[in-house]
Amino acid sequence: MSETKIDTKAGTKKLFIKTYGCQMNVYDSERMAESLGGSGYTEVSSPEEADMILLNTCHIREKAAEKIYSELGRYKDLKLANPDLKIGVAGCVAQAEGEEIIRRQPMVDLVVGPQSYHKLPQLEAKAGKGVKALDTDFPEEDKFEHLKARPKAKRAPAAFLTVQEGCDKFCAFCVVPYTRGAEVSRPAERVLSEARDLVERGVREITLLGQNVNAYHGAGEGGTWGLARLIRELAKVDGLERIRFTTSHPNDMEDDLIAAHGDCDKLMPYLHLPVQSGSDRILKAMNRKHTAEEYIRLIERIRAARPDIAMSGDFIVGFPGETDQDFEDTMSLVREVGYGSAYSFKYSPRPGTPAAEKDDKMVDADVASERLHRLQELITEQQHAFQDAMVGREVSVLFERKGRLAGQMVGKSEYLHAVHVTDDVAVGEIARVRIIESGPNSLAGVVLR
Repeated sequence: MSETKIDTKAGTKKLFIKTYGCQMNVYDSERMAESLGGSGYTEVSSPEEADMILLNTCHIREKAAEKIYSELGRYKDLKLANPDLKIGVAGCVAQAEGEEIIRRQPMVDLVVGPQSYHKLPQLEAKAGKGVKALDTDFPEEDKFEHLKARPKAKRAPAAFLTVQEGCDKFCAFCVVPYTRGAEVSRPAERVLSEARDLVERGVREITLLGQNVNAYHGAGEGGTWGLARLIRELAKVDGLERIRFTTSHPNDMEDDLIAAHGDCDKLMPYLHLPVQSGSDRILKAMNRKHTAEEYIRLIERIRAARPDIAMSGDFIVGFPGETDQDFEDTMSLVREVGYGSAYSFKYSPRPGTPAAEKDDKMVDADVASERLHRLQELITEQQHAFQDAMVGREVSVLFERKGRLAGQMVGKSEYLHAVHVTDDVAVGEIARVRIIESGPNSLAGVVLR
C-alpha cells in the first residue's frame, strides 16, 4: 500500500491518492494523478488537505472490499466538515463492487474501474455537479492514448511501465480476468516512446508490467512483437541501463524470452515466475495448465541461459482439497528449485471465482496456517542463503535514495537485493559494490572506485 507523489501542473485543487496492491496499481495511480492534473489538481500527502480523495484498490487479498469500506469510514468526518470534498474509489474493488460501493457508502462520489480511469476528469466534473459518477466498462479505446502527456518533471531513477493488461488464463482462484478483462498489449512504439520520455527525465531502470506480462504481443514494425523483441528494442534506448519485467506465467515463457536472459546485457538476472503449488492434482484444480515437472524443467532451461539468475515465485497453501501429500509436493518443489525470494499466502476465496464454490473442500484454517508457517520458514532459509552467498562478491547497484542513517545511500543490485553503503554516491548513479555483510532483508557494501 502506498501514497503517490507526482509533480503535476500547478493548480488550486488538492488530490490525495492512496494506492493498494501491485506495481501496476502504483503505475495507474501515477497516470490518474496526471490525468487529474489537467483539471487543476496537485497532489498532497494527507487526506485532511485534500479536495479529492481517491482510493486505488486491489481485489487480490482476503477481505479486500471490506478493508476499503473500513478505510472509507475514516473519511466520514472529513466529508461532514467539507461537503464539497469529493471521494472516489478506483481499481479492481471498484470494478468488482460497482454500484454497491455507492449504495453502502453514499458519501462516495465516483467509482471507476481500472480500464476507464482515463475518464476521471469527466467523472470528476460530473461529481462536481452533485451527480454520482460510475464507470466500470471495458472500453474498446486505448485508455493510454486518452491520457495527457506526462509533465517533464524529474523522475526517480527506477520506474514502472505498463505494457500489457488483463489475463486469459482463468486460474480458479483469481479475479483478474473479471476485474482487468482480457489480455491486451500496448503497441510497441507507444511503449518505446514512453520509455524514451522516462529516460529523458532521469530514469535508468524500467520494470515492464502486466498481469501476464510475458504474454505481451503488441503491434510493432513488421508485425506482432513478443516480449523478447520489445526488450531487445528497449535495450537500444540510450540512457536506459536496466530492464526488468513482472509478472509472468510459465506457459508463456517462450524460447526467445529465455534466450534474452542470456544475451541481453540490460535484462537483469531476476525472474518472478509464479507456480502456486507443487502438486499436479492441485495445479489441475487451479486450472494452471502445466505440471510441476514442466515448471521445474522450464527453470532448468532458464538457468542454462543465465546460470546466476535469481528466481522468485508465488505459492498458495490450503487451496480447496489440498492434502498433506499435496503440500509436501509443494515443499519438494521449493527445495528443488531453490528460490532467491518468494511470496506465499494462505488461500482465501474470491467471490465469483470457480474455487470459491468449493466450500465442501475447504482446508481447516489451523492446518492451512501451519502449512504456511512451514513453507515460509523454508523460503526464508533459501532467501538468506542466497543473500549470504553475495558476501565477498561484486555487484552492480543502482542508487535510488538516501538511507535512514546519516551518509547512507540505498539502491538495488541486479538481483533486486536492497544494498546500502556509506560512500559518496549520487541518486541515479550505477556503481560497482563489494558486498561485506548480509542482513535480514538487505546487504551492506562498499563502493569500488
